[in-house]
Amino acid sequence: MRKPERFRHFLEYFTTHFPKPETELHYRNPYELIVAVVLSAQCTDKRVNQVMPALLEQFPTPEQLAAASAEDIFPFIRSVSYPNNKAKHLAGLGRMLVQDFGSEVPSTIEELQRLPGVGRKTANVVVSVIYNQPAMAVDTHVFRVSHRLGLVAETATTPLAVEKELVRYIPQDLIPKAHHWLILHGRYICLARSPKCAVCPLSGWCKYYADVISKTINSATENAHTRRKAINSKLNSTT
Repeated sequence: MRKPERFRHFLEYFTTHFPKPETELHYRNPYELIVAVVLSAQCTDKRVNQVMPALLEQFPTPEQLAAASAEDIFPFIRSVSYPNNKAKHLAGLGRMLVQDFGSEVPSTIEELQRLPGVGRKTANVVVSVIYNQPAMAVDTHVFRVSHRLGLVAETATTPLAVEKELVRYIPQDLIPKAHHWLILHGRYICLARSPKCAVCPLSGWCKYYADVISKTINSATENAHTRRKAINSKLNSTT
């Protein structure tokens, strides 16, 4: 199956069955989202949602975050991954939002990447979710699922390479949604260690299923058939 056809199947399925995907991070404004996304690096959304209420109660605005030190922030985020680094990032992020951006979250990827703790993936999430721009954030789920489905080439070995291939084939108005589709499919169906191929609605055209799972099933069937023949042969020889 050619790549454009895989993209057609992908887009048709999700636009039909999941037309309004949303981030699972809880937020009420751009400030809260960027804080949550910084915390979510190599951490689950569930854990971030657990720590955010107390953190925002203490630092509800960029100004209050800017006035805090990493030591002030750390106790509120100690249960997330890499809390020391993230506490430093958030303290610096608060100060830069206030001093350089008038307490407003920037709307461009270039400006966002100036903020501490904000890389290209985080910047893409913010402009996609808040500003509905055609930005594709590539996290581990997007990277894995896009390769397994055959949407990107095996030679796309970096997040940026995957991002470029995806945005090349996905219509601009669907890119913000496609980001969520890939993440959620990877989070709940196309798991890293034990993908749920038996219940996956995309297996009919999935490259991973065709190359790995179906061959495994066929091999197991052939082995079972061979064993049955051997057993029958042995039984016949004793009668």
